Amino acid sequence: MQPTIRVRVKFGSIYHEINISSQATFGELKKMLSGPTGVHHEDQKLMYKDKERSSKTYLDVVGVKDRSKMVLVEDPINQEKRYIEMRKNAQMEKAAKSISEISLEVDRFAGQVSALESVISKGGKVAEKTLLNLIELLMNQLHKLDGITADGDVKLQRKMKVKRVQKYVETLDVLKIKNSTAGTIENGDAKQVQEPPASQRQEHIISNGHMNAASPNQHDRYQPPFTYDLHVI
Repeated sequence: MQPTIRVRVKFGSIYHEINISSQATFGELKKMLSGPTGVHHEDQKLMYKDKERSSKTYLDVVGVKDRSKMVLVEDPINQEKRYIEMRKNAQMEKAAKSISEISLEVDRFAGQVSALESVISKGGKVAEKTLLNLIELLMNQLHKLDGITADGDVKLQRKMKVKRVQKYVETLDVLKIKNSTAGTIENGDAKQVQEPPASQRQEHIISNGHMNAASPNQHDRYQPPFTYDLHVI
């Protein structure tokens, strides 16, 4: 059984008495001091016999005994490093949350892209404004992603989302071209009307030197090959 000792640690003008195993480390002692002193264990420096002790050093190895005295001081360098790391982690969490929110929006737009692609690929036509508005919405998501600063895995996630949005924008650009081309036929913007050639438009047939009226059935059998575009407004 490990013997328990009581050490007195001075922090500022106050002494804190801590019961701890004599075979514990200074690092374990620091963690026990975090509560009563309010100083994070990574921001502490423990001085024993006027010398700073490493967190990995064992108390009994350097001669700490029952009623031994130590001095605790804050380490401003470690404190600053920890604050910087905390801010960085907070920024990464915020960036990850923003990317997640953007991803949900992109999922919603992806369904609209698929629906438009299905209509246009089957020869249908949609209002060009619908395509343009969807492209604009996706571009807004790209701008949001560009404004996110991230590192590590979060940065990789941002890069993947950017590529995904760019793919949808490219798809819509192609659909916009197909939609404008298909519109002249699918929406009835242009219709085709046939007219018989001159040789078959004769209303009289010359026979035995006389002009005879052509039978109505003759016109019914005509299959004119020529076409003219008639634009409907």
